[in-house]
Amino acid sequence: MTMTDVLPLVVAHRGNSSVAPQNTLAAFEAALRVGVHSIELDLHLSADGEVVVIHDETVDATTSGSGAVRELDVGGVRALDAGAWFAPAFAGQRVPLFTEVVDLVAARGGAELLVELKGVWSAAEARQVTEVLAAAGLTGRAVGQSFWPETVAALREADPALRRGLLVAAVDDGLLGLCAELGVTMCNPAGPVLHDDPTLVERLHAAGLEVAVWTLNEPAHWALAVALGVDQIITDRPDRLAGWLAHRAA
Repeated sequence: MTMTDVLPLVVAHRGNSSVAPQNTLAAFEAALRVGVHSIELDLHLSADGEVVVIHDETVDATTSGSGAVRELDVGGVRALDAGAWFAPAFAGQRVPLFTEVVDLVAARGGAELLVELKGVWSAAEARQVTEVLAAAGLTGRAVGQSFWPETVAALREADPALRRGLLVAAVDDGLLGLCAELGVTMCNPAGPVLHDDPTLVERLHAAGLEVAVWTLNEPAHWALAVALGVDQIITDRPDRLAGWLAHRAA
């Protein structure tokens, strides 16, 4: 490593999801203990319009229940066990409210939030995210992101002060123009995108954008990301990545 190398920041994907059930308070607490730069999490709206932290459109994969998140009221979502599927020790973990995660992070200085809104949200719906961040004083420590350009635009309308990111699973000739149109500060590609297009990070940086690549869990993939100059690495193994980076720095 040379003096000009800048190592990427560590982002915990759905919390420290290799040691605790993803998108639960246990996973977020575990990520904070590692000292990560940022915690990535996923948001859906319940049937009665509450913002809950879960990745899939349905609750089937990570809870004791079944059905679409948007068809369950918040009480129904909260009644489910979101930890036993991972390990018996985590039985009783619940699908968190977004407000609970914000309260946890606000009480523990330092870590940022990388907040992914799943699906299409209106500006009115997005305000339920931006207003919670603002009330907790976390607007400056958060980035709102989505795969859906209309949701990114809704975040801008809801609170122009919140930094925004565009998630991408593939790249086309219109990507930089779309990023400029949306006014994002980050463009966050999947790992295979960088493998297939190793000049992408340089082009994004030239456009003034930061790059957080997802979701890299192996040292060989971390090494490629470092070589390409990414700003952040999103990983299910933030503790291991932090150790790997510390060894590389030494």
